[in-house]
Amino acid sequence: MRFIHLLVIGALIFAAAYVYRIKMDSTARTEKVLRLHAEIREQRDAIAQLRSEWAKLDAPQRLQGLAERHLPLKPINGTQYDSLKNLPDRPPRMFRPGEPDPIGSMINTIEAASDPDSVTGSVAQPEDKQ
Repeated sequence: MRFIHLLVIGALIFAAAYVYRIKMDSTARTEKVLRLHAEIREQRDAIAQLRSEWAKLDAPQRLQGLAERHLPLKPINGTQYDSLKNLPDRPPRMFRPGEPDPIGSMINTIEAASDPDSVTGSVAQPEDKQ
């Protein structure tokens, strides 16, 4: 009988220690959750403050005032345009009219030399038509 009593008392002590450990873990997790909620609230407040600052900085009246103060722009009038005869001469052609485009021929050469069976990851390989 005494052995059974000692065994039951040991089991009760073990159960009490286990319940205490579970309680401490749940308390620690609750504190962590509360801390995370507080951080989330702080971040939301910071976001709200940044949005209000952005709205203040992005106000059309403020931007109009800044543009008038810092950009001395004037309306365009017809006398600001120049005539076509004052345009600079066209640059010389790099090839004669009738000859193939040198850059286009280089691209064709590179495409012809590349392996037609190689496919990049972003392009699906075409199916063989038989």
